[in-house]
Amino acid sequence: MEVILLERVAKLGQMGDVVTVKPGYARNYLLLQGKALTASKENIARFEDQKSQLEARNLETKKEAEALASRLDGETFVVIRSASDGGNLYGSVTPRDVAAVTTEAGYSVERKQVIIPLPIKELGLHTVDIYLHPEVEVQITLNVARSPEEAEIQASGKSIQDAAAEEEAAAEFEISELFDDIGSAASDDEDQPAPIVEPQDTPDENDR
Repeated sequence: MEVILLERVAKLGQMGDVVTVKPGYARNYLLLQGKALTASKENIARFEDQKSQLEARNLETKKEAEALASRLDGETFVVIRSASDGGNLYGSVTPRDVAAVTTEAGYSVERKQVIIPLPIKELGLHTVDIYLHPEVEVQITLNVARSPEEAEIQASGKSIQDAAAEEEAAAEFEISELFDDIGSAASDDEDQPAPIVEPQDTPDENDR
């Protein structure tokens, strides 16, 4: 199916290009989101009439996207989710969740702008791409944790499993130290000389 692009589409073409795509991709994405029109003579002529307006609008939205990108690129957002001790989420983090957490932080991001190739189903730090404009892309980091405290641990570069292992090792060390102290105290008691017991005088028969 041939369509004419109304804006740049990654890996497909620039504004004004006539490209051939699969009908499902055209109907469910390009045409649905206003990124293209079917490449009929009428639509091509319509594009040519509106080309200058489309280019002006594209330039304006690009500038707005670049301004947002300068603030958003490289930012980290904490997402709190329930998960097992092994770090597997009960569910997953979706583009809708990303749009919600970034918008709550004061950034205008729509769900359709968020690209998550594979569902996020584990605790940890995850890089996510956001297309603010066909020509403006940024990356953010999602710190997916079970609590703000665990998020701080992960932000320091440690995984929850690493932190748990360290706590377990520290607890074992404390127990070992306790037993060493007890053993040392017992050894000190054994090394102490036995107290000398003075013999008591036995009363003489004549003293009775």
